[in-house]
Amino acid sequence: MKKSVRASRMERHHKRMAKTSKLSLVSLMDIFTILVFFLMFNASDVQVLQTDKSVKLPESTAETAAQETLVLLVNAKHILLQGQRMADVAQVMSQPSDIIPALEKELTYQKNRTKIIAVNSNEEQDPSEIARAITIMGDQAIPYSLLKKIMQTCAQAGYTNISLAVEQQLPAKGEE
Repeated sequence: MKKSVRASRMERHHKRMAKTSKLSLVSLMDIFTILVFFLMFNASDVQVLQTDKSVKLPESTAETAAQETLVLLVNAKHILLQGQRMADVAQVMSQPSDIIPALEKELTYQKNRTKIIAVNSNEEQDPSEIARAITIMGDQAIPYSLLKKIMQTCAQAGYTNISLAVEQQLPAKGEE
């Protein structure tokens, strides 16, 4: 008995589908190798400081990279050290003193805390000679008098290496 065209077509189809498929891993491994090298070379180029939406950093063509330091965030309403609120801007602006007491107290605490860590790490360096560093992330609209008070307080507490965070602006083509 002769098979119908439909039956023979279905039989061929079932034979094809019964075969096991083969997966070629060579090309997949090549792609992943290239991807790994690409990510390794490009991952170290970018350094990003965590910013707050309430702060718009000033733009600059700064070329030095940011370092891991204490971060002092200053927006229109508050002064925050490592995310902890130190003072209100309106209160600081109304006081006649150039020193912000709550900020100085916290910076002194942070300085003493790092002294203990430096002594426990068996370093030969005198803890009082360690250059203390701090990064100020100030909104571009804050008044200079506020920035001056903050910097004076940092210097009073022993943080003399003060950096200002900026948004890096690419130089214009004619300025290179």
